[in-house]
Amino acid sequence: MRVWSEYLRKRLSKRGIQFYKNISRWALVIVIGSLVMACGKSDEKTIVLGFGPSTYAEQFEYGIKPILEKEGYDVRVKIFSQNMQINPALIGGDIDVAGHQSEAYMKKMNQELKGNMVKLADTASAPQSLRSNKYQSLDEVRAGMRVAIPNDPVNGERAARILESISWVEVTNDDVSRFSVNDIKSLNGIEVIALDPAQGLRVLDEVDYAVINGNYVASAGLKISDGLVVEKTPAEHVVIIVIREDDVEKPWAQALKSAYESSEFESYIKSEPLFDGFILPKAWER
Repeated sequence: MRVWSEYLRKRLSKRGIQFYKNISRWALVIVIGSLVMACGKSDEKTIVLGFGPSTYAEQFEYGIKPILEKEGYDVRVKIFSQNMQINPALIGGDIDVAGHQSEAYMKKMNQELKGNMVKLADTASAPQSLRSNKYQSLDEVRAGMRVAIPNDPVNGERAARILESISWVEVTNDDVSRFSVNDIKSLNGIEVIALDPAQGLRVLDEVDYAVINGNYVASAGLKISDGLVVEKTPAEHVVIIVIREDDVEKPWAQALKSAYESSEFESYIKSEPLFDGFILPKAWER
């Protein structure tokens, strides 16, 4: 009996030692994890930006990123397959910056997602244009022809305003956030259809005319100025750099703003043929 009791005492002692070793190990893990989390953005030197596949991502990669890296920032870019994924990621904290949208679109998304996104800076922004692979002028339009526009409310409304400016349609709804093709009244018998913005150039052989977002025109190596009509883009529709409101005064945000307004970025944009026809930030109007 004494032998058995001695065995149990030693066995329990060994387990006790191992138990305390395990506790110590997990405590160390928790402490290290806490330190890592605390240091994640404590130095405010890491910036995570979200873009769709676009010239705006290219602008950042070659025009802005080098400026920030010189100042010691760790810059990371996430490319989303669809623009609609970017704002939820920003609001949720997965990224710090969104570089794909207009102020009108941002406000619409704030309403829908209960977000707190705000404009930080302007960037070089591509206007929409009315284009055709079948016709060389506006005079060739006839009743029954199909005209494609983007299917999201903000870009769809922009496109409709282009068609309205040439007296092809009348826009019957001023609420950009709820705009659809049902808010377009044809004045010359054309049929207006709504498609995914990225499909615009691809369907030019199937439709008669299409209003294309300038970003896709530039990415395809085409000149925005070659459009039959080029949008006179309202201020609320130029592309802006967006962050969460709580981050506006943080050093990294101010550094990012300064980079977008810098003469270095201006020189890069003006030296690249890709950005011919883009609307330039007002900060460069010196």
